[in-house]
Amino acid sequence: MQAIYEQFLILISTPVYIVIIGVELLLSNYQHKKIYKWKDTGANIYLMLLNASLDLFVRGVYLFILSYFYHNRIISFVNIIVYWGALLVAEDFLYYWLHRFDHEIRLFWAVHVTHHSSQQLNFSVGFRSSVFQPLYRFTYFIPLALLGFKPIDIAFAYSATQIWGIFVHTELIKKMGWLEYVLVTPSHHRVHHASNPKYLDMNMGMFLIIWDKLFGTFQPELTVEEYQSLKYGLTKPIEKETPINIVFHEWSSIHRDLIRKDIGWKDKLLYVFGPPGWSHDGSRKTSKELRQAENGESIIIKSGNPAVI
Repeated sequence: MQAIYEQFLILISTPVYIVIIGVELLLSNYQHKKIYKWKDTGANIYLMLLNASLDLFVRGVYLFILSYFYHNRIISFVNIIVYWGALLVAEDFLYYWLHRFDHEIRLFWAVHVTHHSSQQLNFSVGFRSSVFQPLYRFTYFIPLALLGFKPIDIAFAYSATQIWGIFVHTELIKKMGWLEYVLVTPSHHRVHHASNPKYLDMNMGMFLIIWDKLFGTFQPELTVEEYQSLKYGLTKPIEKETPINIVFHEWSSIHRDLIRKDIGWKDKLLYVFGPPGWSHDGSRKTSKELRQAENGESIIIKSGNPAVI
């Protein structure tokens, strides 16, 4: 049954992907904007294939685990409309936290950073996957199985919202009217991919923007007059964009921090589980510290911990 669901999604989405990427290419060339680069697009496809292959390899394991919790569910749904509506909202809510922790915990950022390493923003960047995420993503959806949602339906809901998530990777669509208040739109997601300090770690939602507004991670896209033009990618771009380095550069950085001789085990733990950019001596800055610095706040270091004055 799951295979039928996924084949249906692939059947209806693949032609649409081809069309929108083609239209985006034509319009961007017509407007003399170079939003596609062969090397970057090749990297997007490469990362997608790695992610899809790993997902296929571990799928049986995570569906088995989700099935265990589903068989021990605490709720059973009767109304099919309520079932699918609740599943869509609940899955999107849990994805928000998955995505947020991927940004706020360095161990998971080392996985997710591949998606943000492109300095372009176009529909193909939506396929630039976090390669190792299938190894742990399903754990966030265990509560859904306990609440009576079938594992195959959870997978379908995730795939469906991912389709929307691909469509918001574009510069061509500016604003979407009243939908800006409800859904994640291209405008919201441009902010998410920007490396400007004000925009870092904002707009984490996949489908609904309400979670960002509820939990303090919402930032509207501002005009150049209000702020500055968007700059995509990482605050420190990858030096060597080789196939191996694109995937493992942050892991290498973590390893270099862990083998330092001048830090204790508490600092080592923070280099793994603390926020990306944390450093024991203040030589690097977290997203929060970069925003504070941009706003003119001073940061001092006391006993290895940053404080604002």
